[in-house]
Parts: sequence; C-alpha cells; structure tokens
Amino acid sequence: MADQIEGGCRCGACRYTLAVATMPPVYACHCQYCQTWSGSAFSEQAMISSAAITATGPIVDYAASRPSGVVSTQHICSICHTRLWNTNSRWPGMAVVRAGTLDAAETLSPLMHIWTKRKQPWLTIDPAVPSFAENAPPAAFMQLLA
Repeated sequence: MADQIEGGCRCGACRYTLAVATMPPVYACHCQYCQTWSGSAFSEQAMISSAAITATGPIVDYAASRPSGVVSTQHICSICHTRLWNTNSRWPGMAVVRAGTLDAAETLSPLMHIWTKRKQPWLTIDPAVPSFAENAPPAAFMQLLA
C-alpha cells in the first residue's frame, strides 16, 4: 500500500501526485469525445477527489463547453499536450485522471466500460466486466468508486 500514486506527461515536463492510499479504480469510456480526445478506441479514466492532486510543470487549462452546458476543463502539458486530468462542472470536487498517464498504468484493468454503443467493432469486452451502452447509472459509478 502506497501513500501516493504518481504520473506525468509523455515528455516528462509535467508530473503529478495523487494523495491516495491505493491505485484508484479505472473505467473505460468509448464515447465519441473520448475517442476524439485520445485519438484511440477509448480512454481509461479514474475518478478521484480533485483535492488529492498536486502537480508541477507547465500545465495549462482548456475549458470546453458541451451542448448541455456542462463545462469540462482539461489540464494539459503545455509542451507535449498530454491530457493529464479533467474537471467537470457536473461533478464539483471530482477529477478524472487519464489512467494512461499514471506511472503504473500497466497494472490497471478497467472495472467498467461505458458508452459501448460507440465502441469500435473489432474490440471485444470481457463479459464479466460491467458494460453500459451509454453512461453508467450513478449507483454503478458509486459502487466502482467504493
């Protein structure tokens, strides 16, 4: 058990520490936003308290509004443009860490898949892992975070 988890950007200019005792649970999102933002089939994400993040380096913020009025603020390395985490006006006090930026990313396995109606057809999801066509119900997210 560690008392902090570390991560950073691709070029190494930005580093962050999560003040958490264990690796946060991770989910995979297959929505079009995540596919476009990541340039990949899905993104792996971990929700934590935004107060648990401390960071160093040239991090810039990019706020993007969605048609619903929700504002998602991306925290990005200003040099290599790696998205490190984002905050969202819908969930004040929470942050969504890009799990691929964690130093121990290779140890993670998604505990849930969301927006699977947008997943790439060649991707097979383990049937034992909960999957949702769109967003998971709030109770499922809370169970994941517990």
